[in-house]
Amino acid sequence: MPVQNSTQRFSSRVADYVRHRPGYPHEILDLLRKECRLTADSVIADIASGTGIFTHLLLENGNRVFGVEPNAEMRKAAEGFLAAFPRFTSVATTAEATTLQQKSVDFVTAAQAAHWFDREKARIEFQRILKPDGWLVLVWNERLTDSTPFLRDYEKLLLTFGTDYQEVRHERTTQEIATLFAPSRFQERRFENRQEVGYEGLKGRLVSSSYTPTPENPRYEPMLAELHRIYEAHRVDGFVVLEYATRVYFGQLG
Repeated sequence: MPVQNSTQRFSSRVADYVRHRPGYPHEILDLLRKECRLTADSVIADIASGTGIFTHLLLENGNRVFGVEPNAEMRKAAEGFLAAFPRFTSVATTAEATTLQQKSVDFVTAAQAAHWFDREKARIEFQRILKPDGWLVLVWNERLTDSTPFLRDYEKLLLTFGTDYQEVRHERTTQEIATLFAPSRFQERRFENRQEVGYEGLKGRLVSSSYTPTPENPRYEPMLAELHRIYEAHRVDGFVVLEYATRVYFGQLG
């Protein structure tokens, strides 16, 4: 999906995105240290960095990170969230035109984002800014849809009430990530991830998604009623569990 159609999709959802989106396993850093020679001195361009969830993980590792984010609301949220990190620089632009200097970064990362890129243009730009031995790392938290009765019911809710859920869900486009690496080879790793949430957390996670109705939509309240029914049917000690497979794709662009 072209970037110009996606930049503003999350503008009205930033507060819920900040509070209720899952983080990323710290094992990703161990993987990158072992396989890609990541060190605290590595310079990273985190592309479509959003509210800074993955960026925060990189900054905690001590890295110099350029957070490239076109959406003003999300970028502002990240700037507040990451204000304590002097090695963070916020950049207001897109994956296809980062404005970063040529051959200036050791890693290009993109978490929960590459499915929005114009992949051919983004690949050219990543080649331009990466050092000759640099790495491209793509990360997704893919919500499991069929591993528990709760998750099966949650998936049915999205299929029923989602505005364009089947068209934009990133699980459909991760199959095409080879176009960002081609003709270079890449590797994949998978980690388990989860969120244990009460009703408010579950609601926040739902409405943070760009494919769900907004409050002015007549389907919004019926969606929440069904969400509450599902929560009550499956909660244990006041919580339900959202399970994810965190997928990491990494390689060098020859």
